Amino acid sequence: MPLIRRLPKRGFNNAAFHRHYAIVNLDDLNAFKTGTVVNEQLLRESNLVRGHFAGIKILGDGELKHGLTIEADKVSAGAREKIEKAGGSITLRDARRPQVTASHDDGELASQKAAAAAKKRSTSKASATAKSPKEKTPPES
Repeated sequence: MPLIRRLPKRGFNNAAFHRHYAIVNLDDLNAFKTGTVVNEQLLRESNLVRGHFAGIKILGDGELKHGLTIEADKVSAGAREKIEKAGGSITLRDARRPQVTASHDDGELASQKAAAAAKKRSTSKASATAKSPKEKTPPES
């Protein structure tokens, strides 16, 4: 039996929540013509990325010879510098990241519900105190 199966499993790790990115170096992007918009679909068609991943990360290994418009999820600082130096531009994609935004109307609705709940609690407290046993008056001497 392999050692990994013989050892006890203890603790917790975040391996299940790790996001895997497809790595693309600048040397790989030299195959495209000047002014091309490089996105995930184009990279898949040219077989630079394959498989399942959370997004695309551009790394600065090599030199970019001409300007490209690049759409990626993450870009290293060195790659960003080299792309801008070559006359290209970078667009970070946010479509894969679900963002929950509360609109102004939702905030008002939530505050109205909270106020109604507080009012209901205060009236129930008042009725509970009204139902309390009668107060005893001290005997007169």
